[in-house]
Formats: sequence, C-alpha cells, structure tokens
Amino acid sequence: MSILVNKETRLLIQGATGREGRFHSSKCLDYGTNIVAGVTPGHGGEVLLGKIPVYNTVREAFTDTNPNTSLIFVPPRFAADAMIEAADVGIGLIVCITEGIPVRDTVRVLSYLRNKNVILIGPNCPGVISPGDQCKVGIMPNDIHAPGRIGVVSRSGTLTYEAVFQLTMLDLGQSTCVGIGGDPVVGASFIDILRLFKEDETTDAVIMIGEIGGSAEQLAAEYIKDEFDKPIASLIVGQSAPPGRRMGHAGAIVTGNDALASEKIKALSSAGVAIIPRPGDIGETIKEILKGR
Repeated sequence: MSILVNKETRLLIQGATGREGRFHSSKCLDYGTNIVAGVTPGHGGEVLLGKIPVYNTVREAFTDTNPNTSLIFVPPRFAADAMIEAADVGIGLIVCITEGIPVRDTVRVLSYLRNKNVILIGPNCPGVISPGDQCKVGIMPNDIHAPGRIGVVSRSGTLTYEAVFQLTMLDLGQSTCVGIGGDPVVGASFIDILRLFKEDETTDAVIMIGEIGGSAEQLAAEYIKDEFDKPIASLIVGQSAPPGRRMGHAGAIVTGNDALASEKIKALSSAGVAIIPRPGDIGETIKEILKGR
C-alpha cells in the first residue's frame, strides 16, 4: 500500500527525449516503474530506451497508451502548457520536476486545475516514490530507499534523500516519499499529503521537512492539531538565515514573522509535533517516537 503512485501507475514522460528526460526515464524503468509513453513534439514515432513509444502530443499518447500519471521535464517556458495539456486529457496525477517556472505561470496552472480532478506535485520538486510498490516518478536516487511504514513529505529534495538514507540505515523503510517542491507557489501542500498519509493504513508515522518562507508549515500545524492522529516529526531548516535573503529555494525567503523558522517550530511544537533539532537527527527522532508507542 502507498499513496499517489504504485503498481497501477501508468507513466507518461513529457520531455522524454531531452537529456534529463532520457536519463531519469531510464532510472525510473530500472526501479520498476511502468512507463507507457513519452512525448516530445517533433519526435513522434521514435522509440526511447528500446521500449518506450514517443508521441508528438499528450493527446496522441493518451489515446494509444492510457497513462494515469505524467512526469514533466519540459523547459520552464513551456512547462505550464505541458501541465495543462496533461490535465486536459484526464491524467489524474502530474509531477512537474522543472525548476525556474515563473510564479505567474504556476498560478495560471493552479487556477486552471481548480475544478479538475487532478493532483499536481511540484513544480521544482524531486517527485514521488513508493518503495514497496517499486514505483518511482521522479529523480530521487534508487538505492537509498527501502519498503516500510514511514511516510516522508518535504519541501527540499536533498533533505528528502537525507531523511530516507537515515531511515534506511536504521531499518525503517518508507511507505511513500513526496517532495512537494520549493517554489513560493506549488500544487499539493503539506496538508494535502498528510491527509493521504492519514488514510493510508500502511503508513505508521510521518516525517515532515519544512523550511523558511511562507506559512505552509503553520497551516499544516493547524491541520495536525485538529485532525492528524499519527506520530509525526518535523525538521525546519533555515534557522540561521538572514531576513530578506533567499536561501536555496525560490520560496525560502524570510518576508515576515510567519516565514521565520522559529515561528514555524513554535506552531508545530504547539500542535504536538516532535521537533527534529538538526538534519543529522531525523532518523533517531522518529525511531524514538516509534519506541514510545
């Protein structure tokens, strides 16, 4: 059992024949993901990696292969149209890896998706992986993951990998790991993913990794306090970041009290979340929580 992606995932790769699309398509295949088609305008009729048919449009690919998930490696100036094209044909899960998409383009996409039955992960994210189902829709390393019962949701791709590595070294496998993206505006929020983990019977506990900027962590704290009933630990990074300076992600900038790491930690702690003091303590913190159950 997992959330978002599993053995039933039928994956379409948009931007499949570019350098990044080709490389990560091969890694997803190696992991066991069922890639049914690729799309690159002007490359219709080609075969990627010896087995993946390539189409000129998403509609053509959808008609022939019936994908239910799309993974996007399209350059920033075309990425918004790529997300809309996937939603238009009825693909229910869109994972956008592309970094550098203008915020106004993402806002336009989210407005378009508002009344559609579509989940958008990203943009500027590492994707989603469900180790037990051997399904990867993203760019995370294959070999650090292990099947298990810990959910991970994070704004940071690199810290997702760090969390997973620590968990695996402690024999704590993962149910699903979701990188929601580090841009100021993204699709699925912490709350959206926590709701899915709450309903997933094979997720026993969750690690949530946040950072400075915005108020997503405070909103998640309110949800956790009122509705989330599973053990949860959180790491908030950027505690020493100077105000007004963006740190790494486009959304990681202190622009008011809510954006401060200290305010996020305060809100989460008040909601009963176990605070992870340092990145090196992710695995041990969740291990201690599970011991006390």
